[in-house]
Amino acid sequence: MPTWSTEDLPAAYRFSFWREVRSKHLFGVSAELEPSKRAGFHGVFSAEPIAEATLVELHASPYAVKRTAADISSAPGNSVCLYQQIRGEAWFGTARNAEFTVPAGAVATSHTDLPYATRPTTDEGFHLRVLKIPFTICMPFLRKEQDLSPQLLHRDGRLNALLSAYFSAFLARAPQLTEAERQAGVLTLAQIALAVRGLVTSYEEPVRSAVRAGRLMCAQDLIARYFHRAELSPAMIAGMLGISVRQLHLLFEPTGTSFARYLMSNRLEHASVLLMQPAERTVSTIALSCGFDSLATFYRVFRKAFGEVPMDYRQAIVDRK
Repeated sequence: MPTWSTEDLPAAYRFSFWREVRSKHLFGVSAELEPSKRAGFHGVFSAEPIAEATLVELHASPYAVKRTAADISSAPGNSVCLYQQIRGEAWFGTARNAEFTVPAGAVATSHTDLPYATRPTTDEGFHLRVLKIPFTICMPFLRKEQDLSPQLLHRDGRLNALLSAYFSAFLARAPQLTEAERQAGVLTLAQIALAVRGLVTSYEEPVRSAVRAGRLMCAQDLIARYFHRAELSPAMIAGMLGISVRQLHLLFEPTGTSFARYLMSNRLEHASVLLMQPAERTVSTIALSCGFDSLATFYRVFRKAFGEVPMDYRQAIVDRK
């Protein structure tokens, strides 16, 4: 992702440039900071397209931000924003006199063309990511822009947890996805976010389909994180997702594989990578680090997958070098 930093500028000009170029022209917001604090300001910014959406990541010293009626008039966006606080905490105020704070990991939503004010509440400053989704993508599900004033998502605990987890999992995986998969992921995020806000019903089939897709990616992400634990089971992953074991197994059915096969594939793939590295680890250490509960099991499933036992696989790699 292309990144820009204020470190490339003289300290005296950093906030002024950030305010005029990064805030006013790119975000369409008004930024303010006390003159006495401007010399110590720093900020890092990046933006990249994800299908029709745009992902922005920002980490900057504390300052105040407003999106006023004048800002909206001069730089309309017509997008739905998913805002996730990475670290720290941020305060939001809206034109309806509603106030809320967004803690680390939480997600808020808004329409770009509705006024708001925000500022960080800690010395961490702004450390966030924003996904801007064109409103046209949401039109089949929502037709009232005024329903999207800035709001912290907390209407449905399970769906809100799913949205936060899926948001992180999707953005991490996005660079490896096809354009069609990226577009489907953006649509899934939009549908789940609208369902969490109560603006569409979670019983409608398009939304139910989005929830299933979100849960599947989150299950896959959890497997990728915890495959090294020999005790990892469907019950553990289902518990993390807040669903039943049967629901978990049903998520994998359309993929052509099962939970068990997907987990085993992750373990074997990681083991094969470790075997390609210099022989600093023993085969038994690699087996245990990849979640296999016995060396015999590791040898059996590895040979079935790769056509040779781990020691021969490792030696073949050495011989080819």
